[in-house]
Formats: sequence, C-alpha cells, structure tokens
Amino acid sequence: KAMCSGKLQTGLLVASYFVYLLMGAAVFQVLERTAEKQEKMAAAQMKEAFLQNFTHLTVAEMEQFMKNLTEAIQNGVYPVGNESQIEDSNWDFSNSFFFAGTVVSTIGYGTLRPKTAGGQIFCVFFALFGIPLNIVFLHRVGKMLSLLCKKLGKFLHEKGMSKKKIKFLTLLFFLATGILVFLCLPSVFFQITEGWSYSEGIYFAFITLSTIGFGDYVVGKQPGRNYFSYYRMVVAIWILFGLAWIALLFNL
Repeated sequence: KAMCSGKLQTGLLVASYFVYLLMGAAVFQVLERTAEKQEKMAAAQMKEAFLQNFTHLTVAEMEQFMKNLTEAIQNGVYPVGNESQIEDSNWDFSNSFFFAGTVVSTIGYGTLRPKTAGGQIFCVFFALFGIPLNIVFLHRVGKMLSLLCKKLGKFLHEKGMSKKKIKFLTLLFFLATGILVFLCLPSVFFQITEGWSYSEGIYFAFITLSTIGFGDYVVGKQPGRNYFSYYRMVVAIWILFGLAWIALLFNL
C-alpha cells in the first residue's frame, strides 16, 4: 500500500510540476507578446528611417541610431532581414515554456526576459513558488533513481559481490551513463542543430546543467537558422532530467 501511495504521490507531483510550467508559459506568453510585437515594429521603422537618410546623418544622429540598435538587440530584437521576422515571436509557446523552465531551475540565461510590468511581477511570484516546487520535483525524481540503484545493488549483492564494490560500481555506472546521456550525446545534437563545435556543445551543456547559465550560448536563438518547432521545449525537458541526474549524483 505504501508503495502504491508513493507512486501516486510521485505521479501527482510530476503532473502538477508540468502543469505549473505550462500555465506559467501561457501567462508569460499573454503578458509579453504584444509589447514585443510593438518593439519589433519600432525597430523595423527605425531601420527604415535610417536606410532612407543614412547618407546625410549627423554624428549625433548616428550615435543615437547605434544606441537604439544596441538596445533593440539587447532586448532580443534583431532588425535584420525582412518584415516576416515581426511575426516570429520570442514568446511563442515553446520559448515561453523554455523560459519558465529556466526560471524555476534558477539557470536564468538573461537572453529572454519579461519586459512588461505585469510580466516582471508575475515572474517574481512564479519563481517564488516555482523554485521550491522544482527542488521537490528534482528530489523526488532523484529518489526514484536511487531506488533503482538500490535494486541494482541488491541484485549484485545476491550474486556475492561486496558492499563497497557495489557502491563504487553503481556510482561509476550512473556517472558514466549520465555523462553520456546528458553531456556527450546532447553535444552532438547541439553541434548539428546549432552549428557549434563539439567543445562549445559540451561547454553549453555543462554551464546549463550546473545552473550557472551565463547566457553566452543559448539554444534556438541564432537568426536565420531553421529549428524544428518544439526544439526549445525538448531542450527544456533535457535540462529538467539532467538536473535530476545531478541531484541523484549528490544523493549517491
């Protein structure tokens, strides 16, 4: 019975965690999308004005243009290419979900961030409840994985292996599979999808899973590259399970 209720609790926790992220993603999307569209249109107009007058701009006007351009880029708006980019939102659902995941896991790349007052206040409350929920979730997933460890250990113990050796082997096994599944393989995937070098992929994976999150490398952000539609959502899920693996390593 205890086993059954434990499974039910785990199921409920996982479900409520994902529902929390999905709801957060939906709210961020609603709050941020319109403001972003206005920002993109303003940047496009600024570019137009510049292209029409750039032959006789004063130094001061040029400086102002550079300032505005830098600001737009810092806000994730790249006034490069044609009008169609106004339609591509940084706050589509996949991006919003990715953002929600980086908030609760405290990675915080800083490349996508709420700019409206509503979005910022919501972000505070979302993180306030989301971070503890994330810790509980990771702890629970880590616990489930360490139960697997115990089963493996029991099996080896029955085969007549010493406890010390078993401990060493399970740690080695989880370390090796984890490094393969969460660092080595994803880096190949990033190399193909992002056009990074393999070492950049490893660096990005490590900086992300250690929750340092400098934001110098971020997935799905290169202008002009074609990503599949739920790319960032898949990466967000990789991050969550990668963090659970790290939590397990600390447990072990």
